[in-house]
Amino acid sequence: MNKQLPELMFLKSRDGKEGCSLSAPEIADDLCVLAADKLRKDIADFPQLSEVEIVRHYTNLAHLNYSVDAGFYPLGSCTMKYNPKINEKIANQPEWNAHPYSPIHLVQGNLEIMKSLEELLMKITAMAAFTLTPAAGAHGELTGLRVIRDYLTDKGDARKIVLIPDSAHGTNPASSVLCGYQTKEIPSNENGILEVETLKKHLDKDVAALMITNPNTLGIFEKNIVEIARVLHENGSLLYMDGANMNAFMGIAKPGDLGADVIHLNLHKTFATPHGGGGPGSGPVGVAKDLVKFLPVPIITHEGKEYKVRYHNESGSNRVKNFYGNFLVIIRALVYLLELGKENIRQVAEDAVLNANYIRKKLEPYLDLPYKSKSLHEVIFSDKGLTVKTLDIAKRILDYGMHPFTIYFPLIVHGAMMIEPTETESKETLDQFIDIMIKILDEAKKDPAFVQGAPYSTPVTRLDEVMAAKQLILRWKPAATQTN
Repeated sequence: MNKQLPELMFLKSRDGKEGCSLSAPEIADDLCVLAADKLRKDIADFPQLSEVEIVRHYTNLAHLNYSVDAGFYPLGSCTMKYNPKINEKIANQPEWNAHPYSPIHLVQGNLEIMKSLEELLMKITAMAAFTLTPAAGAHGELTGLRVIRDYLTDKGDARKIVLIPDSAHGTNPASSVLCGYQTKEIPSNENGILEVETLKKHLDKDVAALMITNPNTLGIFEKNIVEIARVLHENGSLLYMDGANMNAFMGIAKPGDLGADVIHLNLHKTFATPHGGGGPGSGPVGVAKDLVKFLPVPIITHEGKEYKVRYHNESGSNRVKNFYGNFLVIIRALVYLLELGKENIRQVAEDAVLNANYIRKKLEPYLDLPYKSKSLHEVIFSDKGLTVKTLDIAKRILDYGMHPFTIYFPLIVHGAMMIEPTETESKETLDQFIDIMIKILDEAKKDPAFVQGAPYSTPVTRLDEVMAAKQLILRWKPAATQTN
């Protein structure tokens, strides 16, 4: 790796340097988009640099970024798969640049794209209808819970509690509380799954729903899901299935067939649209037949040969976002599914599971495996019995030029190492990662202090995270002395 942090442009500054110089005033005036009285003549301590220095500075900073295009991203739970470039090319076509208020007859193609994706997601999940409006996974959770709340309220059944297993995604409790519910955590068993009998102990007439991640954050499939759905429905409660890990079983099983009433998916995970950097994401929500009328507006309909947009639904449910969702993410997901075709969707899941189990098998002799149940898309190890901590291993991986796995999650595993290779990585890449892990574990045996001091070859070495949180420095100041 051995990347060096570009010298701060403040330190390169020399009096008299200019980024550009246009001698003809009329040309300068034409190029300037701001009125002369809006321009600041002097800015205290502002660097004086040539154009080429500025370009090189930001280019060098950009080269420090790590991305899935640059290397392996084994972040567990995040599904950081490669994004096919055909998706990007099609999404970047200028024809899609339609204003949200464009007349309906001028955006028939855009509406057809969205409706087509809804229909494909319905086929994949066996849900009765979808909304593409939610802007991210957690937004999808909130939207799905609102649908549940509106459905129960419409029946005159104002329940107060949402049950969430301890192996669920971390955003589930927050979404539940934000929707006005009380959250109650229930434990999984020694095999990492929810037992029906455990669920029954917590069920009463105040329980609105169980919010379960399947496969869960341990990478284990909740094999009791059909019986869990039956027990919930007998109690008048609903089953919310967090579908963020759908990459593990799409094309193999369908949440609707398993008894799910509501599910959200992540287009920026399972369906290969860019993930990370704060967005844009997309968290479509699918619902069972009885809940369709409670989906938020706008709703796209297909009447004859024409697509229309309905801004009122039967229940009068409010919007959760302006307009239709993140359209360019939707295009990418549709291209991805059309490119795969029905026959290859199953292979995505099979290859994702195969890759995770390959890593599990190779690293089991070296690391503690807290749950012995079969792994699906990801595997969870822990730092139990090691001379170093999970954080130390993650930092040392950086020295080998690779991105670390997810650390310390799920919370029910002490010192968790959460590894998800996805289906897009080759055996050669997996072997490289495995070799790096084995080397680091060998280093930890011989010289724990060395691993504990990592990373050594990155622009910024290990931070004092407590101090960084207390004394956060977001910008460089000429008079300040700042250290890593």
